[in-house]
Amino acid sequence: MPKRHLLSLVDLTPSEISYLIDRTLSLASGQAETKQLLKGNAIGIYFRKTSTRTRTAFTLGAQKLGASVIIYGSGDLQINTGETIGDTTRVLAGYLDALVLRTADSVDEMKIFANQDNMAVINAMSDKEHPTQALSDLAMLKKHFGHLDNLHVLYFGEGNSTAVALMLAISKVPRMRLTLYTPEGYGLPEEFTNSAQVFAHKWGAQIDEYHQLDHLPEHVDVVYTTRWQTTGSTKSDPDWKQYFKPFSVTQAMMERVSRPSGTIFLHDLPAVRGEEVSSEVLDGSQSMVFHQAQNKLFSAMAVLEWCIVGRFPEQG
Repeated sequence: MPKRHLLSLVDLTPSEISYLIDRTLSLASGQAETKQLLKGNAIGIYFRKTSTRTRTAFTLGAQKLGASVIIYGSGDLQINTGETIGDTTRVLAGYLDALVLRTADSVDEMKIFANQDNMAVINAMSDKEHPTQALSDLAMLKKHFGHLDNLHVLYFGEGNSTAVALMLAISKVPRMRLTLYTPEGYGLPEEFTNSAQVFAHKWGAQIDEYHQLDHLPEHVDVVYTTRWQTTGSTKSDPDWKQYFKPFSVTQAMMERVSRPSGTIFLHDLPAVRGEEVSSEVLDGSQSMVFHQAQNKLFSAMAVLEWCIVGRFPEQG
């Protein structure tokens, strides 16, 4: 069968998102046999930007599934010497069953890699979207709460690739709600918010974005933030941090929005302590960020399976 690509959550149906969430939970629980599911397959790991969690998760996940792994550094391929991405793709697609790609450029570059059916291409973060992060996060939430129905996620910070992916994923989960507070001028790209609103209306989710902190919701289930400056990116305004400071997640902020039954804190990491989140929150009793990071291994395994061999019978 042709390989599946995972470039954007725009392309996934609600049932596919639900399947990947449940498959992640099955793998995390140890209920699924994993050792030889991808035996005989070759996975390329090509990261042109730094990564700790995602690169480790996909590398180790592929090995646990029995695949061979080839790791390419940012300067290893002949693209750096002038070979076109198209020519590189034709070569790699003759060797590999999947290419896990993190790029400093837009997802358009990934589409060139995906212009074939022999090698699955997986977006491990572009400058626009981080789809595998959102899939892992929703699996984490379902594991913790036992369901996703009526969960309310409150996001603070820049409208970056993680925020975009979180928005697109939640927009396709019925009865979930996402409220985003982003600094003026640093919100989510309109092209994605428009799509998310269409999906949310169709599937019964709710997405809202605000730039002022005047009326914060109370009793949310999840508080989520990300690093203010994505690795490798820059901001043109030298005074940009002054616009972000009010959006920092402090203990006082957590107390203001938490519900008595227990609100959790998530962060996709790496964190800059004292900027987007205080150490008191990051290390506090409500924080689940390191469990969140560990869950990426099982989500990566689920994505690799789905892209290369498809659904398994016991998963419907």
